[in-house]
Amino acid sequence: MFVESVVRWGLWSILLQFGLGVSAGGCTPRCLCRPEAKEVICSGKHLNSVPEALSSDARRLDLSRNRIKTVGRRQFSGLVKLQELDLSDNIISMIEVEAFLGLQNLRTLRIKNNRLKIIPVGVFSGLSSLNFLDLSQNEILVFLDYTFKEMVNLQTLEAGENDLVFISQRAFFGLQNLQELNLDRSNLTSIPTEALSQLQSLTRLRMLRLTISTLPNNAFRKLQHLRSLLITNWPALDTIAGNSLIGLNLTSLVISSCNLSAVPYSALRHLVYLRFLDLSYNPITVIQGNLLGDLLRLQELHLAGGSLLRIEPGAFRGLAYFRMLNVTSNQLTTLEESAFHSVGNLQVLRLDGNPLACDCRLLWVFRRRVRLNFDGHQPTCSSPDTVRQREFKDFLEKELPRVFTCRPARIMHRRPQEERVEEGTTVLFSCKADGDPSPSITWISSHKNVISPAGRIRVLPNGTLEVRFAQVQDSGTYQCLASNAAGNDTLTVSLYVKGLPRNRNMSLFTEEGLVEPSNTQAANSSAQMAKPYPFDAKTLIIATTMGFLSFLSSVAICFVFMFFWSQSKGQIKHTATIDFVPRSSMGGGGGDGGDGGRFTMKLI
Repeated sequence: MFVESVVRWGLWSILLQFGLGVSAGGCTPRCLCRPEAKEVICSGKHLNSVPEALSSDARRLDLSRNRIKTVGRRQFSGLVKLQELDLSDNIISMIEVEAFLGLQNLRTLRIKNNRLKIIPVGVFSGLSSLNFLDLSQNEILVFLDYTFKEMVNLQTLEAGENDLVFISQRAFFGLQNLQELNLDRSNLTSIPTEALSQLQSLTRLRMLRLTISTLPNNAFRKLQHLRSLLITNWPALDTIAGNSLIGLNLTSLVISSCNLSAVPYSALRHLVYLRFLDLSYNPITVIQGNLLGDLLRLQELHLAGGSLLRIEPGAFRGLAYFRMLNVTSNQLTTLEESAFHSVGNLQVLRLDGNPLACDCRLLWVFRRRVRLNFDGHQPTCSSPDTVRQREFKDFLEKELPRVFTCRPARIMHRRPQEERVEEGTTVLFSCKADGDPSPSITWISSHKNVISPAGRIRVLPNGTLEVRFAQVQDSGTYQCLASNAAGNDTLTVSLYVKGLPRNRNMSLFTEEGLVEPSNTQAANSSAQMAKPYPFDAKTLIIATTMGFLSFLSSVAICFVFMFFWSQSKGQIKHTATIDFVPRSSMGGGGGDGGDGGRFTMKLI
């Protein structure tokens, strides 16, 4: 008896060692069973198919990292208690319809990193309790209508890193409780708006590494529960329509590593619940003033690794909860306190990686450098030369009044400028200023309007005011305002434009400029060219019709005369002489001294 037991134990050990098809306690050979956890682990066992005789009590089955090619119909029908199934990292290219039928308690299904190209409708039948589905890293080309229709409790769908070129409009039909969708590294060329509109419970949408160039209007319509939208690594994305995000109640928005050249203010203005905004790694050059005020709840703005040259005063005005600004690795030389609603709310500031000019404009940062969190990255001065490469933390309090100074703006050459010119003359008014930092030049018209760099009256890049082809209405005073962080200076100039007399040869003002005729003939020619054509189309049509009718009447009279002439009784006449009196060329009637005309008509 003892010998028999020893032999039986030895045979059992050999069978286990070579993986023969014998099981003990319901555990499949080659697999590791954990009865206490109700797990069957068959990962990395070089299996070519799903093993049979699996324990019906198993709650977790791991078949990852094998060589399984096909999953047949009702392959797991006996595992009624199974809650988690992992088929990742196989070479599965075919899953038959109803392959998972009977797994009514399954919560998690992973089919990641296989060779699926298409998922037939009905593959996921019976998975009404599934919460998590991972289809990423396959070769799926299209999601067909009703692919997921029975998965009413699915909450997370990982569908990234496929070859998706199209998502059918009703592909997501039935996913009424889906909360998170990830579509990364696909070949989609446009936003699948109609398909996404089926996901009315979606709270998080992630779309990475796509080739889409435009976010159109209403791109995410009907997603009123969406809270987080992540768009990153779209190198072609350069256009975001003004109503592309309308209807969304986002709290977090990331549009990074794209090709945006400006902050999409129009698209953002609807997002009154937004708290986190990341526009990093876009070629954005400026954050304009007073355009983010609608984002009432915004707390964090990240714009790292961009091309920022300036942040204008009032850029964050109205943002009472704003506490973090990250503009590391840009081209900023300064950041003025006037950009913020209240610097007292600011907690974290990332300014490192910028060519900062350490002058009076940054003094507010130095005075708060102990309480302000730089997130472990101290800003460094790039200028002036006396403090180059010094970190903010290295400055002593007593140095600040001496080092961080500015020189107020001052207008040079303040000579009186008054121009009295005739209409059509081009006038230039100079305004040069110096200061530290370099002052900006602004011109204000006599109507208190700021003059732009474009138009007939414009400000040139060097600060000069140009009035091209001056008109009488341009007369008045103009004010030059030179300003920097340390102060302002102003200069007033005068322009008087005299109108041209009416009895002179008037010059013509065109879009190309003022045209002055060289002589009377040229002036008359220009006036004639400017005069509208005296006849309209209706008059020409009536005149033509009347002339044509007169011609037909004359021809008809001739034919009638010929008819009656040919019908004369007994008299055959082969010729007829017709006398006529022509109308005077000057409009007068025929007189006694007028000679009539005569022609002969021969009848054949």
